[in-house]
Amino acid sequence: MGASVRLMGGNFARGLVGVTSNPFAGLLIGILATSILQSSSVTTSMVVGVVGAGGLGLSQAIPIIMGANIGTTVTNILVALAHVTWKEEFKRAIAAATVHDFFNLLAVAILLPLELAFGYLEKASLFLTEIFKSCGGIKLGDPIGMVTQPIVGLINAFFFDILGLPKLQGGFLCLILSFGFLFVALFFIVKILRKATLKKAEVLLDRHLFKTALSSMLLGLGLTAVIQSSSIATSLVIPLAGAGILTTRKIFPYTLGSNVGTTVTALLASLATLSGGLTLGVTVAFSHLLFNIAGIAIFYPLRKVPIWLAERFAEVSGRKRPWAFFYVLIAFFLLPLALIFLFRR
Repeated sequence: MGASVRLMGGNFARGLVGVTSNPFAGLLIGILATSILQSSSVTTSMVVGVVGAGGLGLSQAIPIIMGANIGTTVTNILVALAHVTWKEEFKRAIAAATVHDFFNLLAVAILLPLELAFGYLEKASLFLTEIFKSCGGIKLGDPIGMVTQPIVGLINAFFFDILGLPKLQGGFLCLILSFGFLFVALFFIVKILRKATLKKAEVLLDRHLFKTALSSMLLGLGLTAVIQSSSIATSLVIPLAGAGILTTRKIFPYTLGSNVGTTVTALLASLATLSGGLTLGVTVAFSHLLFNIAGIAIFYPLRKVPIWLAERFAEVSGRKRPWAFFYVLIAFFLLPLALIFLFRR
C-alpha cells in the first residue's frame, strides 16, 4: 500500500509539505500527507528534506510532525472497519482504534499552542542535538521491508514492465490490490481468532504481555522499534480488541509506547548522520520524540479522558456504523484538504 500511494502521491505530498509557513496549515498538511502515504516516517523524511532545502524553518516543520502523529492513526480505523458486520466487535475495535486518535488530538490541542508561544520543542531539540553531536547512530534492519519488497517488486514488474502501464494507473491498480490484500488478511485474522482457544490467548496477553501499564507500554515501544512502523504495531491489537481479548484501557498504554517507539527508531538512525555534520534529521527526530513524551506526561495521568472519548465515539458508531466511514473520510482527508486551501488564500 505504501509503495502504491508513493507512486501516485509522493510528489504531491512532497510539494504539499512546503506550501505554507502557517503552523495550523502545517498541522493539517502533516495529517493529510501521512494519511495519503500511510507512514509518518515518510512524511517526516520529506519534512527534513524541505527544511534542509530552506523551504521551511524548524519552527514551521514541528506542527507538520505533530500532524503526522495524528495522520498515522488512520490505519487503525481502517483495520477496525473490517469488523463492521459484527456490531459488538465493531464497537470494541473502534474504541481501541480511536483512543490513539483522541490522545494525539488532545496532545496537539495543548502542546501546539505552547510551542507557538514558547518554542520549547525547538529549543529543547536543538539543545539535545548539541549534546549528542559526538554520538554515533545505529542503522536498524527493516523486517517489514524485507518481507514485502519482493512481492512489491513482482507486482511492479507485472504492471510496469509486462503491461507497460503509466505510473499513475499502475499505482492506482496497486492500491486497489493492496486494499484487497489488507481486508482478506483481516478477514482471516478475525476468523482465526474466533476459532482459536481464546482463553489461552487471553491468559498470555491479559495476564502477561498486557498485565501492567508499564509492560504494555514497553511491549508497544519494543515491537514498534523492531518492525519500524507504529501503524502496523498498533493495528495488530485492534482485532484482539474486537475479539474481546483486550480492552481499550489495556491497549491505551501500548499505543503510547508505540508512539515513542517509532521516534526512537528514527532517532537512532538519524544519529548516524551527525558524523557527517548533518544535524537536521536528528533535531527533527528529537522534536518528534519530545512531543510524544510530553503528551504521555500530560495524558497518561488523565487517561480517562481519551478512553472516555473513544468509548463514547464507539457507542455512537455502533448505532450508526456509516459514521465511522464518514469520520475517516472527513477527519483525515476532506477537512484537512479544505482547510489547507482556506489557509493558503
